Amino acid sequence: MVAIIFILVFGGMVFIHEFGHFLAARFLNIEVEEFGFGFPPRLMTLFKWKGTEFTLNALPLGGFVRPKGENDPSVPDGLAAANPWKRLGVLFAGPLMNFLTAVVVTSIIISMNGMSVEGKVLIENVTEASPAQQAGIMPNDVLVSVNGTPVSTLDAARNLIRAGVDTPVQFHLERNGAPVDITATPLSSRPADQGALGVALAYPRRSATPGEVMIGGFKYSGLMALQIINIPVGLIRGTLNSGEVRLIGMKGIYDILNQAVSTDIQTRQPVSTTPPTSSTGSKPVSSYPTNNTLEVIVSLSLSLAVFNLLPIPALDGGRILFALPEILFKKRIPYKLENVVNGVAMLLLILLMVVINAMDFINPASFK
Repeated sequence: MVAIIFILVFGGMVFIHEFGHFLAARFLNIEVEEFGFGFPPRLMTLFKWKGTEFTLNALPLGGFVRPKGENDPSVPDGLAAANPWKRLGVLFAGPLMNFLTAVVVTSIIISMNGMSVEGKVLIENVTEASPAQQAGIMPNDVLVSVNGTPVSTLDAARNLIRAGVDTPVQFHLERNGAPVDITATPLSSRPADQGALGVALAYPRRSATPGEVMIGGFKYSGLMALQIINIPVGLIRGTLNSGEVRLIGMKGIYDILNQAVSTDIQTRQPVSTTPPTSSTGSKPVSSYPTNNTLEVIVSLSLSLAVFNLLPIPALDGGRILFALPEILFKKRIPYKLENVVNGVAMLLLILLMVVINAMDFINPASFK
């Protein structure tokens, strides 16, 4: 199942990117000779429409667009012969489609999760074999007070739990509208990423309005895109350590999706509605469904959009860079020079991708 999801996600992102180029080219009256589903070798020609040959290819990982006269301005009605504004429109369309994909998927996540309502603290998930689970704390319990101190914010609840580490702590909860008092002992010996008590805290949620869904999709996608942009900026400025980030290839993406799918499946398993006892051994663990797979799709879509807009020859951003002098100074960089630079850059990018994919096997990335 993960392999199928990987092909659909990775291939779908590349396909949407190329489809954006295709739509922009056709809208701007630039002829497209071929739109390929998958990558060569070609298996068959599906059909022809308005001068475009739609083909089915052997490698099912996205697709490609072959505009007429892509690198030769002497070809009439081709991409290279078009004015710079039209070329910019075609080049920007691919990353824009990836960004809009992220907006749509983010909006779906918001519509599924709803909006947080501050003022109450919800026990969202309970980790298996944690102090919280052993004491009988349940997912969807509302935390009212800790050691007699009322809590209404996540920070206040976390601070009180940390303050009582390695000692019995009194938790006053609300479960299905009824009060519940439980004593549990947060442990300092537990891994930091699992928490001393073993609970995930969140604010209760309400249904999101259509406006919140739409605005939230653009807002959070934009913020995440800025975070991705800040990665190379931080590396250049030295505010990010090179050991904190690394590029990943297809195996790395597959591993991320594997973890995301596994977590999403696990959090959708039936969960006991009663606290565990020595006689029943029931496990109230991680009952709140996650949407990690959708979140990975958002992250990958935005990463593809940002990466392609980097000012690197052979990428959309590099080709955009070559078009700017024609707009600013009314003088075009010789197309033969542009083709040589793009060709060399493409070879270097292919070599880099080989190295990155090899590193995924030699030194697999760790995802938490």
